[in-house]
Amino acid sequence: MAKPAVIVVGADKGGVGKTTVSRTVLDYFSANNVATRAFDTEAPRGTLKRFHPDITEIVDMTTTSDQMKIFDTLNTVAPSVTVIDVRAGLLSPALASLRDIGFLDAAKSGQITFAVFHILGPSIASLDEIAETAGFMDGAKYFLVKNFINNTSFFEWDQATYNSYFHKIKGATELTIPKLNEMAYEQVEVSSVPFLKFVANKGPNDEAANYSFVLRGYVRHWLANVWSEFDRIKLTDIVHDKPSARTPGEQ
Repeated sequence: MAKPAVIVVGADKGGVGKTTVSRTVLDYFSANNVATRAFDTEAPRGTLKRFHPDITEIVDMTTTSDQMKIFDTLNTVAPSVTVIDVRAGLLSPALASLRDIGFLDAAKSGQITFAVFHILGPSIASLDEIAETAGFMDGAKYFLVKNFINNTSFFEWDQATYNSYFHKIKGATELTIPKLNEMAYEQVEVSSVPFLKFVANKGPNDEAANYSFVLRGYVRHWLANVWSEFDRIKLTDIVHDKPSARTPGEQ
Protein backbone atom coordinates (compact mmCIF):
# COMPACT_ATOMS: atom_id res chain seq x y z
CA MET A 1 0.00 0.00 0.00
CA ALA A 2 1.03 3.61 -0.49
CA LYS A 3 2.44 5.47 2.46
CA PRO A 4 -0.48 6.93 4.44
CA ALA A 5 -1.00 10.68 4.23
CA VAL A 6 -2.94 12.65 6.81
CA ILE A 7 -4.07 16.23 6.29
CA VAL A 8 -5.39 18.09 9.32
CA VAL A 9 -7.47 21.21 8.66
CA GLY A 10 -8.16 23.34 11.70
CA ALA A 11 -7.93 26.49 13.75
CA ASP A 12 -8.11 27.47 17.39
CA LYS A 13 -10.84 29.97 16.56
CA GLY A 14 -14.30 29.40 15.12
CA GLY A 15 -15.84 31.13 12.14
CA VAL A 16 -12.72 31.18 9.96
CA GLY A 17 -14.05 28.84 7.27
CA LYS A 18 -12.00 25.73 7.97
CA THR A 19 -14.71 23.34 6.77
CA THR A 20 -14.96 25.32 3.52
CA VAL A 21 -11.24 24.71 2.99
CA SER A 22 -11.67 21.00 3.78
CA ARG A 23 -14.42 20.82 1.13
CA THR A 24 -12.16 22.39 -1.51
CA VAL A 25 -9.41 19.87 -0.64
CA LEU A 26 -11.82 16.93 -1.03
CA ASP A 27 -13.06 18.30 -4.36
CA TYR A 28 -9.48 18.80 -5.52
CA PHE A 29 -8.54 15.21 -4.70
CA SER A 30 -11.72 13.94 -6.35
CA ALA A 31 -10.87 15.78 -9.58
CA ASN A 32 -7.38 14.31 -9.45
CA ASN A 33 -8.58 10.74 -8.81
CA VAL A 34 -6.95 10.58 -5.39
CA ALA A 35 -9.01 8.21 -3.24
CA THR A 36 -9.69 9.98 0.05
CA ARG A 37 -11.55 9.42 3.28
CA ALA A 38 -12.54 12.19 5.66
CA PHE A 39 -13.33 12.60 9.34
CA ASP A 40 -15.66 15.31 10.61
CA THR A 41 -14.93 16.10 14.26
CA GLU A 42 -17.98 18.33 14.73
CA ALA A 43 -19.60 15.52 16.70
CA PRO A 44 -22.41 14.63 16.98
CA ARG A 45 -24.05 16.67 14.19
CA GLY A 46 -21.24 17.14 11.73
CA THR A 47 -20.71 19.78 9.06
CA LEU A 48 -18.35 18.30 6.48
CA LYS A 49 -20.45 15.13 6.28
CA ARG A 50 -23.43 17.12 4.99
CA PHE A 51 -21.48 17.92 1.80
CA HIS A 52 -19.43 14.74 1.42
CA PRO A 53 -21.52 12.01 3.09
CA ASP A 54 -20.14 9.06 1.12
CA ILE A 55 -16.54 9.44 2.30
CA THR A 56 -16.97 11.21 5.66
CA GLU A 57 -17.40 9.77 9.15
CA ILE A 58 -18.29 11.86 12.19
CA VAL A 59 -15.96 11.29 15.13
CA ASP A 60 -15.16 12.80 18.51
CA MET A 61 -11.42 13.29 18.35
CA THR A 62 -11.19 13.89 22.10
CA THR A 63 -12.08 10.23 22.80
CA THR A 64 -9.56 7.41 22.62
CA SER A 65 -11.99 5.08 20.81
CA ASP A 66 -12.51 7.55 17.97
CA GLN A 67 -8.79 8.30 17.77
CA MET A 68 -8.37 4.56 17.21
CA LYS A 69 -10.96 4.67 14.39
CA ILE A 70 -8.80 7.20 12.58
CA PHE A 71 -5.22 6.22 13.29
CA ASP A 72 -5.35 2.45 13.85
CA THR A 73 -6.73 2.10 10.31
CA LEU A 74 -4.17 4.20 8.43
CA ASN A 75 -2.37 1.14 7.05
CA THR A 76 -5.40 -1.12 6.64
CA VAL A 77 -7.91 0.86 4.55
CA ALA A 78 -7.86 1.40 0.79
CA PRO A 79 -7.77 5.23 0.63
CA SER A 80 -4.26 6.12 1.71
CA VAL A 81 -5.21 9.80 2.10
CA THR A 82 -7.10 10.95 5.19
CA VAL A 83 -8.47 14.46 5.67
CA ILE A 84 -9.44 15.46 9.22
CA ASP A 85 -11.62 18.54 9.68
CA VAL A 86 -10.84 19.54 13.27
CA ARG A 87 -13.56 21.13 15.36
CA ALA A 88 -13.14 24.84 16.10
CA GLY A 89 -10.91 25.44 19.11
CA LEU A 90 -9.40 21.96 19.09
CA LEU A 91 -6.40 22.32 16.79
CA SER A 92 -3.79 22.63 19.54
CA PRO A 93 -5.35 19.88 21.73
CA ALA A 94 -5.63 17.63 18.65
CA LEU A 95 -1.96 18.13 17.82
CA ALA A 96 -1.06 17.43 21.44
CA SER A 97 -2.97 14.15 21.22
CA LEU A 98 -1.09 13.25 18.03
CA ARG A 99 2.16 13.88 19.89
CA ASP A 100 1.08 11.74 22.84
CA ILE A 101 0.14 8.70 20.71
CA GLY A 102 3.42 8.84 18.79
CA PHE A 103 1.90 9.98 15.51
CA LEU A 104 4.16 13.03 15.22
CA ASP A 105 7.23 10.84 15.76
CA ALA A 106 6.03 8.49 13.01
CA ALA A 107 5.63 11.47 10.68
CA LYS A 108 9.07 12.78 11.57
CA SER A 109 10.63 9.38 10.81
CA GLY A 110 8.93 9.29 7.40
CA GLN A 111 6.43 6.50 8.09
CA ILE A 112 3.48 8.85 7.49
CA THR A 113 3.07 11.98 5.39
CA PHE A 114 1.58 14.68 7.60
CA ALA A 115 0.31 18.10 6.57
CA VAL A 116 -1.49 20.79 8.57
CA PHE A 117 -3.70 23.45 7.02
CA HIS A 118 -3.89 26.08 9.74
CA ILE A 119 -6.76 28.44 8.89
CA LEU A 120 -6.02 31.97 10.04
CA GLY A 121 -8.76 34.46 10.84
CA PRO A 122 -8.49 38.22 10.31
CA SER A 123 -7.66 39.06 13.92
CA ILE A 124 -4.33 39.39 15.70
CA ALA A 125 -5.32 36.40 17.85
CA SER A 126 -4.68 34.13 14.88
CA LEU A 127 -1.00 35.04 15.00
CA ASP A 128 -0.80 33.79 18.57
CA GLU A 129 -2.15 30.46 17.31
CA ILE A 130 0.88 30.17 15.02
CA ALA A 131 3.19 30.36 18.02
CA GLU A 132 1.15 27.70 19.84
CA THR A 133 1.13 25.21 16.97
CA ALA A 134 4.72 25.76 15.85
CA GLY A 135 6.05 23.32 18.44
CA PHE A 136 4.14 20.46 16.86
CA MET A 137 5.28 21.05 13.28
CA ASP A 138 8.60 19.20 13.24
CA GLY A 139 8.14 16.54 10.56
CA ALA A 140 4.95 18.12 9.19
CA LYS A 141 4.23 20.19 6.12
CA TYR A 142 2.75 23.35 7.61
CA PHE A 143 0.47 25.59 5.58
CA LEU A 144 -0.77 28.92 6.91
CA VAL A 145 -4.05 29.64 5.15
CA LYS A 146 -5.35 33.18 4.85
CA ASN A 147 -9.02 32.61 4.26
CA PHE A 148 -11.02 35.50 2.80
CA ILE A 149 -14.10 33.40 2.05
CA ASN A 150 -16.15 35.00 4.84
CA ASN A 151 -14.43 38.35 5.08
CA THR A 152 -13.59 41.00 2.50
CA SER A 153 -11.43 43.11 4.83
CA PHE A 154 -7.67 42.84 5.02
CA PHE A 155 -6.11 41.38 8.10
CA GLU A 156 -5.84 43.67 11.10
CA TRP A 157 -2.17 42.99 11.67
CA ASP A 158 0.48 44.63 9.52
CA GLN A 159 2.89 42.69 7.35
CA ALA A 160 5.89 43.22 9.61
CA THR A 161 4.03 41.74 12.57
CA TYR A 162 2.86 38.79 10.48
CA ASN A 163 6.37 38.16 9.16
CA SER A 164 7.74 38.07 12.71
CA TYR A 165 5.48 35.08 13.41
CA PHE A 166 5.64 33.46 10.01
CA HIS A 167 9.42 33.27 9.88
CA LYS A 168 9.60 31.52 13.25
CA ILE A 169 8.40 28.34 11.56
CA LYS A 170 10.90 26.59 9.34
CA GLY A 171 9.39 25.52 6.03
CA ALA A 172 5.97 27.09 6.55
CA THR A 173 4.08 27.90 3.35
CA GLU A 174 1.40 30.54 2.93
CA LEU A 175 -1.86 29.91 1.05
CA THR A 176 -4.60 32.37 0.18
CA ILE A 177 -8.24 31.39 -0.25
CA PRO A 178 -10.00 34.21 -2.14
CA LYS A 179 -13.44 35.68 -1.50
CA LEU A 180 -16.41 33.88 -3.06
CA ASN A 181 -19.50 35.81 -4.13
CA GLU A 182 -21.79 35.74 -1.09
CA MET A 183 -24.93 34.70 -2.97
CA ALA A 184 -23.04 31.89 -4.70
CA TYR A 185 -21.64 30.67 -1.38
CA GLU A 186 -25.10 30.73 0.23
CA GLN A 187 -26.63 28.80 -2.67
CA VAL A 188 -24.05 26.02 -2.35
CA GLU A 189 -24.78 25.89 1.38
CA VAL A 190 -28.51 25.55 0.75
CA SER A 191 -27.93 22.89 -1.91
CA SER A 192 -25.78 20.79 0.45
CA VAL A 193 -23.60 19.48 -2.37
CA PRO A 194 -19.84 19.62 -3.00
CA PHE A 195 -18.62 22.64 -4.95
CA LEU A 196 -17.82 20.34 -7.90
CA LYS A 197 -21.39 19.04 -8.08
CA PHE A 198 -22.75 22.58 -7.89
CA VAL A 199 -20.55 23.61 -10.81
CA ALA A 200 -21.69 20.52 -12.75
CA ASN A 201 -25.36 21.33 -11.99
CA LYS A 202 -25.90 18.05 -10.14
CA GLY A 203 -27.84 17.27 -6.99
CA PRO A 204 -26.67 15.16 -4.01
CA ASN A 205 -27.30 11.89 -5.88
CA ASP A 206 -25.93 13.12 -9.22
CA GLU A 207 -29.42 13.92 -10.48
CA ALA A 208 -29.84 16.92 -12.78
CA ALA A 209 -30.28 20.17 -10.86
CA ASN A 210 -31.33 23.68 -11.82
CA TYR A 211 -28.77 25.93 -10.17
CA SER A 212 -28.22 29.47 -11.41
CA PHE A 213 -25.87 29.68 -14.40
CA VAL A 214 -24.44 32.91 -12.97
CA LEU A 215 -23.80 31.50 -9.50
CA ARG A 216 -22.29 28.34 -10.95
CA GLY A 217 -19.92 30.55 -12.93
CA TYR A 218 -18.83 32.40 -9.81
CA VAL A 219 -18.16 29.11 -7.99
CA ARG A 220 -16.26 27.67 -10.98
CA HIS A 221 -14.01 30.73 -11.21
CA TRP A 222 -13.40 30.82 -7.44
CA LEU A 223 -12.69 27.09 -7.23
CA ALA A 224 -10.19 27.35 -10.09
CA ASN A 225 -8.34 30.06 -8.13
CA VAL A 226 -8.31 27.91 -5.00
CA TRP A 227 -7.05 24.92 -6.94
CA SER A 228 -4.28 27.00 -8.48
CA GLU A 229 -3.02 27.53 -4.92
CA PHE A 230 -3.11 23.77 -4.35
CA ASP A 231 -1.27 23.25 -7.64
CA ARG A 232 1.35 25.76 -6.53
CA ILE A 233 2.15 23.79 -3.38
CA LYS A 234 1.96 20.52 -5.38
CA LEU A 235 -0.65 19.06 -3.06
CA THR A 236 -1.14 15.91 -5.11
CA ASP A 237 2.62 15.33 -5.11
CA ILE A 238 2.58 15.54 -1.33
CA VAL A 239 0.15 12.63 -1.03
CA HIS A 240 0.65 10.78 -4.34
CA ASP A 241 2.44 11.08 -7.66
CA LYS A 242 -0.54 12.42 -9.61
CA PRO A 243 -0.99 14.95 -12.43
CA SER A 244 -2.14 18.50 -11.81
CA ALA A 245 -5.79 19.33 -11.23
CA ARG A 246 -8.24 19.88 -14.04
CA THR A 247 -10.17 23.09 -14.33
CA PRO A 248 -13.43 22.81 -12.32
CA GLY A 249 -16.20 21.62 -14.60
CA GLU A 250 -13.78 20.09 -17.15
CA GLN A 251 -14.65 16.53 -18.09
